[in-house]
Amino acid sequence: MNFNKSMNIAFLSTYPPRECGIATFTQDLINQMNYSQSTISSKVVAISNDELQYDNEVMMELVQNDRSSYAQTASKLNNSDVELLVIEYEFGIFGGESGEYLLDLIANLEIPFVTTLHTVLPEPNMIQLKILKSLGEKSEKVITMAKNTVDILIKVYGMEPTKIEVINHGVPSIQVKSREKLKEDMGLSKRSIISTFGLLSPGKGLEYGIESIAQVAKKHKDVLYFILGQTHPAITKESGEQYRNTLEAMVDELHIKDNVKFVNKYLTKDEIVTYLKLSDIYLTPYLNKDQAVSGTLAYAVGYGRVIISTPYIYAKEMLSQGRGLLAKFRDSESITDCITYVLNNPGEKKKMEQKTFELGQTMMWENVVKDYKRLFDEVLRNS
Repeated sequence: MNFNKSMNIAFLSTYPPRECGIATFTQDLINQMNYSQSTISSKVVAISNDELQYDNEVMMELVQNDRSSYAQTASKLNNSDVELLVIEYEFGIFGGESGEYLLDLIANLEIPFVTTLHTVLPEPNMIQLKILKSLGEKSEKVITMAKNTVDILIKVYGMEPTKIEVINHGVPSIQVKSREKLKEDMGLSKRSIISTFGLLSPGKGLEYGIESIAQVAKKHKDVLYFILGQTHPAITKESGEQYRNTLEAMVDELHIKDNVKFVNKYLTKDEIVTYLKLSDIYLTPYLNKDQAVSGTLAYAVGYGRVIISTPYIYAKEMLSQGRGLLAKFRDSESITDCITYVLNNPGEKKKMEQKTFELGQTMMWENVVKDYKRLFDEVLRNS
Protein backbone atom coordinates (compact mmCIF):
# COMPACT_ATOMS: atom_id res chain seq x y z
CA MET A 1 0.00 0.00 0.00
CA ASN A 2 1.39 3.38 -1.02
CA PHE A 3 1.07 5.76 1.94
CA ASN A 4 3.24 8.41 0.31
CA LYS A 5 1.11 9.47 -2.65
CA SER A 6 -0.08 13.05 -2.32
CA MET A 7 -3.86 13.40 -2.07
CA ASN A 8 -6.11 16.42 -2.63
CA ILE A 9 -9.28 15.86 -0.65
CA ALA A 10 -12.34 18.09 -0.11
CA PHE A 11 -14.92 17.70 2.64
CA LEU A 12 -18.52 18.73 1.95
CA SER A 13 -19.85 19.77 5.35
CA THR A 14 -21.06 22.55 7.59
CA TYR A 15 -18.04 24.36 8.97
CA PRO A 16 -17.13 26.89 11.68
CA PRO A 17 -18.03 29.61 12.43
CA ARG A 18 -21.37 27.82 11.92
CA GLU A 19 -22.29 26.41 15.33
CA CYS A 20 -23.03 22.78 14.61
CA GLY A 21 -21.67 19.45 15.82
CA ILE A 22 -20.87 18.26 12.28
CA ALA A 23 -19.00 21.50 11.61
CA THR A 24 -16.82 20.89 14.67
CA PHE A 25 -16.33 17.23 13.72
CA THR A 26 -15.12 18.15 10.23
CA GLN A 27 -12.81 20.88 11.48
CA ASP A 28 -11.26 18.50 14.02
CA LEU A 29 -10.75 15.80 11.40
CA ILE A 30 -9.16 18.21 8.91
CA ASN A 31 -6.91 19.81 11.53
CA GLN A 32 -5.63 16.41 12.65
CA MET A 33 -5.31 15.22 9.04
CA ASN A 34 -3.26 18.26 8.05
CA TYR A 35 -1.17 18.02 11.23
CA SER A 36 -0.26 14.34 11.09
CA GLN A 37 -0.64 13.30 7.44
CA SER A 38 1.80 15.32 5.37
CA THR A 39 0.74 13.65 2.12
CA ILE A 40 -2.85 14.92 2.39
CA SER A 41 -4.08 18.36 1.41
CA SER A 42 -7.58 18.93 2.84
CA LYS A 43 -10.04 21.64 1.85
CA VAL A 44 -13.69 22.34 2.62
CA VAL A 45 -16.81 22.86 0.56
CA ALA A 46 -18.91 24.65 3.19
CA ILE A 47 -22.68 24.18 3.33
CA SER A 48 -23.78 27.76 3.92
CA ASN A 49 -27.16 29.13 4.97
CA ASP A 50 -26.05 32.38 6.60
CA GLU A 51 -23.75 35.30 5.95
CA LEU A 52 -20.68 33.54 7.34
CA GLN A 53 -17.05 34.46 6.83
CA TYR A 54 -14.87 31.40 6.30
CA ASP A 55 -11.10 31.03 6.48
CA ASN A 56 -8.87 29.87 3.63
CA GLU A 57 -9.59 26.18 4.33
CA VAL A 58 -12.93 26.75 2.58
CA MET A 59 -12.39 26.48 -1.17
CA MET A 60 -16.04 27.08 -2.13
CA GLU A 61 -19.53 27.33 -0.66
CA LEU A 62 -22.64 25.31 -1.43
CA VAL A 63 -25.78 27.34 -0.69
CA GLN A 64 -27.93 24.98 1.37
CA ASN A 65 -31.38 25.96 0.10
CA ASP A 66 -30.48 26.93 -3.48
CA ARG A 67 -31.07 23.84 -5.59
CA SER A 68 -29.04 25.16 -8.54
CA SER A 69 -25.99 25.42 -6.26
CA TYR A 70 -25.74 21.62 -6.05
CA ALA A 71 -25.11 20.89 -9.73
CA GLN A 72 -22.94 24.01 -9.95
CA THR A 73 -20.81 22.82 -7.04
CA ALA A 74 -20.39 19.40 -8.68
CA SER A 75 -19.20 21.10 -11.87
CA LYS A 76 -16.69 23.24 -9.95
CA LEU A 77 -15.34 20.15 -8.18
CA ASN A 78 -15.04 18.27 -11.47
CA ASN A 79 -12.91 21.12 -12.84
CA SER A 80 -10.75 21.50 -9.73
CA ASP A 81 -7.67 19.60 -8.55
CA VAL A 82 -9.76 17.74 -5.94
CA GLU A 83 -9.28 13.99 -6.31
CA LEU A 84 -11.74 12.79 -3.69
CA LEU A 85 -14.82 14.33 -2.06
CA VAL A 86 -15.91 13.31 1.43
CA ILE A 87 -19.60 14.02 2.08
CA GLU A 88 -20.46 14.48 5.75
CA TYR A 89 -24.07 13.35 5.57
CA GLU A 90 -26.94 14.33 7.87
CA PHE A 91 -30.54 14.80 6.66
CA GLY A 92 -30.93 18.27 8.14
CA ILE A 93 -27.91 20.06 6.69
CA PHE A 94 -28.78 19.80 2.97
CA GLY A 95 -31.62 21.52 1.13
CA GLY A 96 -34.95 20.01 0.06
CA GLU A 97 -37.01 17.42 1.88
CA SER A 98 -34.63 15.37 4.07
CA GLY A 99 -31.73 16.88 2.11
CA GLU A 100 -32.78 15.54 -1.30
CA TYR A 101 -31.00 18.39 -3.20
CA LEU A 102 -27.80 16.47 -2.52
CA LEU A 103 -28.91 13.97 -5.19
CA ASP A 104 -28.36 16.71 -7.82
CA LEU A 105 -24.75 17.04 -6.71
CA ILE A 106 -23.90 13.35 -6.77
CA ALA A 107 -25.69 12.90 -10.12
CA ASN A 108 -23.33 15.47 -11.66
CA LEU A 109 -20.15 14.55 -9.79
CA GLU A 110 -17.41 12.93 -11.87
CA ILE A 111 -14.75 12.50 -9.17
CA PRO A 112 -14.97 9.64 -6.62
CA PHE A 113 -16.60 10.33 -3.29
CA VAL A 114 -16.91 8.78 0.16
CA THR A 115 -19.90 9.34 2.46
CA THR A 116 -19.69 9.61 6.23
CA LEU A 117 -23.05 8.98 7.89
CA HIS A 118 -23.99 11.02 10.96
CA THR A 119 -27.51 9.53 10.99
CA VAL A 120 -28.68 5.99 10.17
CA LEU A 121 -32.44 5.56 10.48
CA PRO A 122 -33.74 1.98 10.82
CA GLU A 123 -37.17 3.09 9.54
CA PRO A 124 -36.64 5.83 6.94
CA ASN A 125 -39.41 7.45 4.93
CA MET A 126 -39.38 7.01 1.15
CA ILE A 127 -37.24 10.06 0.41
CA GLN A 128 -34.73 9.26 3.17
CA LEU A 129 -34.49 5.71 1.83
CA LYS A 130 -33.98 6.98 -1.72
CA ILE A 131 -31.19 9.38 -0.68
CA LEU A 132 -29.22 6.85 1.34
CA LYS A 133 -29.67 4.09 -1.24
CA SER A 134 -28.31 6.45 -3.89
CA LEU A 135 -25.38 7.45 -1.69
CA GLY A 136 -24.68 3.78 -1.01
CA GLU A 137 -24.72 2.90 -4.71
CA LYS A 138 -22.54 5.79 -5.89
CA SER A 139 -20.09 6.18 -2.99
CA GLU A 140 -16.78 4.37 -3.20
CA LYS A 141 -17.08 3.76 0.55
CA VAL A 142 -19.64 4.53 3.27
CA ILE A 143 -18.33 5.33 6.76
CA THR A 144 -20.47 4.67 9.82
CA MET A 145 -19.40 5.32 13.40
CA ALA A 146 -21.18 2.42 15.10
CA LYS A 147 -20.82 -1.29 14.35
CA ASN A 148 -24.46 -1.96 15.15
CA THR A 149 -25.59 0.21 12.21
CA VAL A 150 -23.90 -2.06 9.66
CA ASP A 151 -26.81 -4.54 9.50
CA ILE A 152 -29.24 -1.64 9.04
CA LEU A 153 -27.24 -0.29 6.11
CA ILE A 154 -27.19 -3.73 4.48
CA LYS A 155 -30.77 -4.85 5.18
CA VAL A 156 -32.69 -1.57 5.00
CA TYR A 157 -30.64 0.39 2.46
CA GLY A 158 -29.25 -2.50 0.40
CA MET A 159 -25.63 -1.39 0.74
CA GLU A 160 -22.80 -3.68 -0.33
CA PRO A 161 -21.09 -4.99 2.84
CA THR A 162 -17.66 -4.46 1.23
CA LYS A 163 -18.39 -0.73 0.88
CA ILE A 164 -19.12 -0.17 4.57
CA GLU A 165 -16.34 0.95 6.92
CA VAL A 166 -16.68 1.48 10.68
CA ILE A 167 -14.51 4.33 11.97
CA ASN A 168 -14.95 5.76 15.46
CA HIS A 169 -16.08 9.32 16.08
CA GLY A 170 -12.88 11.21 16.92
CA VAL A 171 -12.17 13.02 20.17
CA PRO A 172 -9.66 15.89 20.57
CA SER A 173 -6.75 15.27 22.92
CA ILE A 174 -6.60 18.24 25.29
CA GLN A 175 -4.57 18.33 28.49
CA VAL A 176 -6.47 19.62 31.53
CA LYS A 177 -6.11 19.36 35.30
CA SER A 178 -7.39 16.39 37.27
CA ARG A 179 -11.00 16.23 38.46
CA GLU A 180 -9.95 16.85 42.05
CA LYS A 181 -7.89 19.92 41.13
CA LEU A 182 -10.62 21.34 38.89
CA LYS A 183 -13.20 20.92 41.64
CA GLU A 184 -10.88 22.59 44.11
CA ASP A 185 -10.25 25.52 41.74
CA MET A 186 -14.00 26.01 41.15
CA GLY A 187 -15.01 25.66 44.79
CA LEU A 188 -16.80 22.37 44.09
CA SER A 189 -14.67 19.93 46.08
CA LYS A 190 -17.63 18.62 48.08
CA ARG A 191 -19.98 18.30 45.10
CA SER A 192 -20.87 15.27 42.96
CA ILE A 193 -20.90 16.69 39.42
CA ILE A 194 -23.20 15.45 36.65
CA SER A 195 -23.14 17.10 33.23
CA THR A 196 -24.81 17.16 29.84
CA PHE A 197 -23.48 19.30 27.01
CA GLY A 198 -24.54 20.15 23.48
CA LEU A 199 -27.01 22.35 21.63
CA LEU A 200 -30.32 22.32 23.53
CA SER A 201 -33.43 20.98 21.82
CA PRO A 202 -36.54 19.09 22.97
CA GLY A 203 -35.12 15.80 21.68
CA LYS A 204 -32.41 15.87 24.33
CA GLY A 205 -34.87 14.81 27.07
CA LEU A 206 -33.29 17.10 29.65
CA GLU A 207 -36.58 17.42 31.53
CA TYR A 208 -36.14 13.78 32.61
CA GLY A 209 -32.63 14.54 33.81
CA ILE A 210 -33.92 17.47 35.87
CA GLU A 211 -36.74 15.40 37.40
CA SER A 212 -34.16 12.78 38.31
CA ILE A 213 -31.86 15.30 39.99
CA ALA A 214 -34.78 16.41 42.17
CA GLN A 215 -35.06 12.84 43.47
CA VAL A 216 -31.31 12.23 43.79
CA ALA A 217 -30.85 15.50 45.73
CA LYS A 218 -33.11 14.27 48.53
CA LYS A 219 -30.38 11.86 49.65
CA HIS A 220 -27.33 13.39 47.94
CA LYS A 221 -27.67 17.08 48.67
CA ASP A 222 -24.20 17.68 47.20
CA VAL A 223 -25.25 16.72 43.63
CA LEU A 224 -24.84 19.43 40.98
CA TYR A 225 -26.09 19.02 37.40
CA PHE A 226 -24.53 21.23 34.72
CA ILE A 227 -26.67 21.69 31.59
CA LEU A 228 -24.09 23.07 29.19
CA GLY A 229 -24.73 24.75 25.87
CA GLN A 230 -26.90 27.23 24.05
CA THR A 231 -30.20 26.42 22.35
CA HIS A 232 -29.87 24.94 18.86
CA PRO A 233 -30.06 27.79 16.30
CA ALA A 234 -32.83 26.01 14.36
CA ILE A 235 -34.92 25.77 17.55
CA THR A 236 -34.25 29.43 18.39
CA LYS A 237 -35.55 30.48 14.96
CA GLU A 238 -38.64 28.34 15.36
CA SER A 239 -39.64 28.88 18.99
CA GLY A 240 -37.05 31.12 20.63
CA GLU A 241 -35.98 30.02 24.12
CA GLN A 242 -39.23 28.24 24.92
CA TYR A 243 -37.56 24.91 25.69
CA ARG A 244 -34.87 26.41 27.92
CA ASN A 245 -37.49 28.51 29.71
CA THR A 246 -39.53 25.38 30.37
CA LEU A 247 -36.49 23.63 31.85
CA GLU A 248 -35.61 26.60 34.05
CA ALA A 249 -39.22 26.78 35.27
CA MET A 250 -39.02 23.07 36.19
CA VAL A 251 -35.91 23.73 38.27
CA ASP A 252 -37.74 26.50 40.14
CA GLU A 253 -40.87 24.40 40.70
CA LEU A 254 -38.83 21.47 42.01
CA HIS A 255 -36.82 23.76 44.33
CA ILE A 256 -33.46 22.51 43.04
CA LYS A 257 -31.79 25.77 42.00
CA ASP A 258 -28.81 24.75 44.16
CA ASN A 259 -28.54 21.46 42.25
CA VAL A 260 -28.93 22.50 38.60
CA LYS A 261 -26.84 25.11 36.79
CA PHE A 262 -27.35 26.24 33.18
CA VAL A 263 -24.35 27.47 31.20
CA ASN A 264 -26.00 29.20 28.23
CA LYS A 265 -23.23 29.50 25.65
CA TYR A 266 -21.67 27.65 22.74
CA LEU A 267 -18.75 25.92 24.45
CA THR A 268 -15.24 25.80 23.05
CA LYS A 269 -13.56 22.40 22.90
CA ASP A 270 -11.35 23.38 25.83
CA GLU A 271 -14.43 24.27 27.89
CA ILE A 272 -16.16 21.01 26.97
CA VAL A 273 -13.18 18.92 28.02
CA THR A 274 -12.76 20.91 31.25
CA TYR A 275 -16.38 20.28 32.24
CA LEU A 276 -16.06 16.61 31.29
CA LYS A 277 -12.96 16.20 33.44
CA LEU A 278 -14.81 17.97 36.25
CA SER A 279 -17.72 15.52 36.03
CA ASP A 280 -18.34 12.37 38.03
CA ILE A 281 -21.14 11.31 35.68
CA TYR A 282 -22.01 12.27 32.11
CA LEU A 283 -25.73 12.03 31.29
CA THR A 284 -27.48 11.77 27.91
CA PRO A 285 -31.23 11.26 28.46
CA TYR A 286 -31.94 11.54 24.72
CA LEU A 287 -35.35 10.56 23.35
CA ASN A 288 -34.46 9.26 19.87
CA LYS A 289 -33.83 5.51 20.03
CA ASP A 290 -32.44 5.55 16.47
CA GLN A 291 -29.59 8.01 17.12
CA ALA A 292 -26.62 6.36 15.43
CA VAL A 293 -23.90 8.69 16.66
CA SER A 294 -23.46 11.32 19.35
CA GLY A 295 -20.44 13.57 19.37
CA THR A 296 -21.10 14.54 22.99
CA LEU A 297 -21.19 10.91 24.09
CA ALA A 298 -18.01 10.22 22.11
CA TYR A 299 -16.25 13.01 23.98
CA ALA A 300 -17.40 11.59 27.33
CA VAL A 301 -16.06 8.16 26.35
CA GLY A 302 -12.81 9.75 25.22
CA TYR A 303 -12.25 11.24 28.65
CA GLY A 304 -13.21 8.13 30.61
CA ARG A 305 -16.32 9.40 32.34
CA VAL A 306 -19.00 7.17 33.84
CA ILE A 307 -21.90 7.59 31.42
CA ILE A 308 -25.59 7.15 32.09
CA SER A 309 -27.70 7.20 28.95
CA THR A 310 -30.96 6.17 27.42
CA PRO A 311 -30.45 3.15 25.11
CA TYR A 312 -30.23 4.78 21.69
CA ILE A 313 -28.18 2.93 19.04
CA TYR A 314 -24.84 4.63 19.68
CA ALA A 315 -25.14 4.55 23.47
CA LYS A 316 -25.87 0.82 23.52
CA GLU A 317 -22.66 0.16 21.63
CA MET A 318 -20.44 2.61 23.51
CA LEU A 319 -21.68 1.53 26.96
CA SER A 320 -21.51 -2.22 26.41
CA GLN A 321 -19.10 -4.41 28.41
CA GLY A 322 -19.58 -2.47 31.63
CA ARG A 323 -18.64 0.96 30.31
CA GLY A 324 -21.70 2.71 31.74
CA LEU A 325 -25.37 2.32 32.62
CA LEU A 326 -28.45 2.41 30.40
CA ALA A 327 -31.67 3.97 31.73
CA LYS A 328 -35.12 3.63 30.19
CA PHE A 329 -36.43 6.22 27.73
CA ARG A 330 -38.61 8.99 29.18
CA ASP A 331 -38.20 7.57 32.68
CA SER A 332 -36.72 9.86 35.34
CA GLU A 333 -37.05 7.13 37.97
CA SER A 334 -34.81 4.83 35.92
CA ILE A 335 -32.23 7.64 35.56
CA THR A 336 -32.45 8.25 39.32
CA ASP A 337 -31.70 4.59 40.02
CA CYS A 338 -28.62 4.69 37.77
CA ILE A 339 -27.24 7.91 39.30
CA THR A 340 -27.85 6.64 42.82
CA TYR A 341 -26.05 3.38 42.05
CA VAL A 342 -22.95 5.22 40.82
CA LEU A 343 -22.89 7.65 43.75
CA ASN A 344 -23.35 4.83 46.27
CA ASN A 345 -20.72 2.53 44.72
CA PRO A 346 -17.40 4.37 44.25
CA GLY A 347 -15.56 1.11 43.56
CA GLU A 348 -17.88 0.24 40.66
CA LYS A 349 -17.64 3.83 39.42
CA LYS A 350 -13.86 3.51 39.24
CA LYS A 351 -14.10 0.24 37.27
CA MET A 352 -16.50 1.80 34.76
CA GLU A 353 -14.24 4.80 34.33
CA GLN A 354 -11.25 2.58 33.59
CA LYS A 355 -13.14 0.51 31.00
CA THR A 356 -14.47 3.63 29.31
CA PHE A 357 -11.05 5.29 29.35
CA GLU A 358 -9.47 2.29 27.59
CA LEU A 359 -11.96 2.54 24.71
CA GLY A 360 -11.69 6.32 24.74
CA GLN A 361 -7.96 6.26 24.06
CA THR A 362 -8.59 4.49 20.73
CA MET A 363 -11.00 7.31 19.80
CA MET A 364 -8.52 10.19 20.04
CA TRP A 365 -8.21 11.96 16.69
CA GLU A 366 -4.53 11.08 16.27
CA ASN A 367 -5.59 7.40 16.20
CA VAL A 368 -8.84 7.77 14.27
CA VAL A 369 -7.27 9.81 11.47
CA LYS A 370 -5.01 6.87 10.59
CA ASP A 371 -8.12 4.87 9.65
CA TYR A 372 -9.30 7.72 7.42
CA LYS A 373 -5.89 7.93 5.77
CA ARG A 374 -5.85 4.21 4.98
CA LEU A 375 -9.36 4.41 3.56
CA PHE A 376 -8.66 7.45 1.37
CA ASP A 377 -5.47 5.83 0.11
CA GLU A 378 -7.36 2.65 -0.80
CA VAL A 379 -10.14 4.52 -2.60
CA LEU A 380 -7.74 6.61 -4.70
CA ARG A 381 -5.61 3.59 -5.61
CA ASN A 382 -8.69 1.73 -6.84
CA SER A 383 -10.50 4.55 -8.63
